[in-house]
Amino acid sequence: MPMEAQAIEALIVAAIPDAVVEITDLAGDGDHYAARVVSGSFRGKPRIAQQRAVYAALGGRMGGELHALQLTTAVPQD
Repeated sequence: MPMEAQAIEALIVAAIPDAVVEITDLAGDGDHYAARVVSGSFRGKPRIAQQRAVYAALGGRMGGELHALQLTTAVPQD
């Protein structure tokens, strides 16, 4: 069963409380999403560590409930 965009956002924010999350349904099928996650907790971390934190927040749902996620991470602009 596909995941709702709100459920993806909730999982990310639960694990990364200061995250600002934008979710876009790329195909309109509830199965292919793009996510932009901005968090101060990413500051000083390499992009791969930032992305791993987001994937960890999803708790193993990639490839199951969540088929595809195009992920962009960033730190807030001061």
